[in-house]
Amino acid sequence: MRKQIIIVHGKPIAKKRPRFVRRGKFVGTYNCQETEEGRWILDAKQAITEKAEAGTPVALKCWFIFDFPKSMSKKKRTGAVHTSKPDLDNLVKFVKDCLNGIAWHDDSQVVSLMAKKLYDYEGGGARSEIIIASAEGT
Repeated sequence: MRKQIIIVHGKPIAKKRPRFVRRGKFVGTYNCQETEEGRWILDAKQAITEKAEAGTPVALKCWFIFDFPKSMSKKKRTGAVHTSKPDLDNLVKFVKDCLNGIAWHDDSQVVSLMAKKLYDYEGGGARSEIIIASAEGT
């Protein structure tokens, strides 16, 4: 598998918990993120050139880049670290769930993971940058 770089523009999205609804004596679940997932997957699919074969170990790097809050002064922006919501693990869950079946057969193939939340110091706007590579020998 060759190294693939996926850039999805827009504010990074975190995985939300499933919602439950009561219908008489029955309880059902639904995914309140279907639209967000669909749009994210459409953008990501354009950059995916190959799917990792089943059983192939995959290394995943995720950079979630956020715009600075409007309330943050330019003076405070120097060296600022994104410590507010959304949680990093929920951002990674969203990416892994969306790429499941598209970039790899099952997300259990991801054996190496590196993820960061950053502010946009370069001026490229909010985005998610994902690097998928073979993890052979790691």
